[in-house]
Amino acid sequence: MAYAVPSNRLRPYVLPFVGVVHAGATVNAVAQEYAPVGDEWMMLDPLGKILLLSVSGLFLCCSFYAPGYLRFRNERSNRNFVACLLILVAMMSLVAYAQHLGVLWVAVEATTLAAAPLIHFRYTPKAIEATWKYLIVCSVGIALALLGLYFLAYSTLTAGDAPKLVLSDLVRSAHNFSAPWLRAAFLTLLVGYGTKMGLAPMHTWKPDAYGEAPGLVGAMLAGGLTSCAFVAILRVSMILVAAGQAAMVSRAWIILGVSSMALAAAFLARQRDFKRMLAYSSVEQMGILAIGAGLGGLGLFGALLHMLNNALAKGVMFLSSGNIHRAYDSKSSADVRGAMSRVPLSGGLFLVGFFAVAGSPPFGPFVSVITILQAAMTQYRYGIAAAYLLLLFLVFAGMGKTVVAVVMGGADDSPSKRDYRDNAGTVVPIVVLLTFVLVLGVHLPETLRTILYQAVDYVQVMP
Repeated sequence: MAYAVPSNRLRPYVLPFVGVVHAGATVNAVAQEYAPVGDEWMMLDPLGKILLLSVSGLFLCCSFYAPGYLRFRNERSNRNFVACLLILVAMMSLVAYAQHLGVLWVAVEATTLAAAPLIHFRYTPKAIEATWKYLIVCSVGIALALLGLYFLAYSTLTAGDAPKLVLSDLVRSAHNFSAPWLRAAFLTLLVGYGTKMGLAPMHTWKPDAYGEAPGLVGAMLAGGLTSCAFVAILRVSMILVAAGQAAMVSRAWIILGVSSMALAAAFLARQRDFKRMLAYSSVEQMGILAIGAGLGGLGLFGALLHMLNNALAKGVMFLSSGNIHRAYDSKSSADVRGAMSRVPLSGGLFLVGFFAVAGSPPFGPFVSVITILQAAMTQYRYGIAAAYLLLLFLVFAGMGKTVVAVVMGGADDSPSKRDYRDNAGTVVPIVVLLTFVLVLGVHLPETLRTILYQAVDYVQVMP
């Protein structure tokens, strides 16, 4: 469809059309009872429903933002940009449906390839460097995930009639698999998909990719692509839990989660580039997801809710930061001052988005962050709870220092920096995203709550 529209000016409007269609199809699919398609290779289970809602809601708002953004980037063709963005969303949707681990791997790898042209859209030397770094690091991760699939397939040989790599078959027969090979498979898949998720220390592609990608691309990477990798690991962990290896899975999740939050807190303390700041914030958010998944039960409920909250809240910050970057032609807090004076709407949304992402009330992330803390306390894991709270505070302080520097103070009114001002096309989609985040913090819809509980029960299968 993107290649069929010849006009550079009209082509971006394909995105909101597809966004509306995708959102409508998502609502219809989520409302249906899940049933296997094609010999159980494809099925929208409760876990996939949450991922699909996250991706669809984020893409809907980004698609309406895109025409306003691309209007300021008319010096080159946007044909590949629009096409790759559509492919990226399609592959993320496939991750939500994939029940065959081979199909899941292909879908996750396809998101890597589709995102690469989006990162280097600006064609600057730094953008090209960031793209290559992203491709190399993520490709190594995906290669490790493929090796993990081989280990998993080998572990099934002890089950007699070896099952296919369909999730339901693997869960049913997991107790018969070779335990050493199964553990090796999980650890390799965890590192492989964890690289794509951006867990420390496999996060090294994030600062450059998020720093150089357009704001709407950063939003899709931070809110969609990383969530796909998280769901992929959860699907694999189901097999380990069914095989009686739940303790090992929990330890691995929590170690990576705390490590990710600690690394993010350390780097955010002295981060002056506000787009790279968002990259380290994303590392921290992935750590929160990992800790919730490791705690299980109520913690997993909080992690799945946080996956949705983080996707929407990160969209607010990336889109508003893109507007600020365009107004100042700089990402450094040393150059960007007084954003609320020059671009008051974008500056205000960036500030409010920071409070949302940092887990402040009354926004959705506050609910999910507190839910995970509650899970740690009810399990008497006070050490984890204390570390979690401390790291949340350090991240808040580190991000707050940069955000306040960007939005407050007197604006530099040099004529060279007056080519962009807030407009409806690049502000209204951010307001809609922020409204979603606020609604999820004030009242969690009963339908969504039910899907979340179903997803927790679905993931925590018992041997």
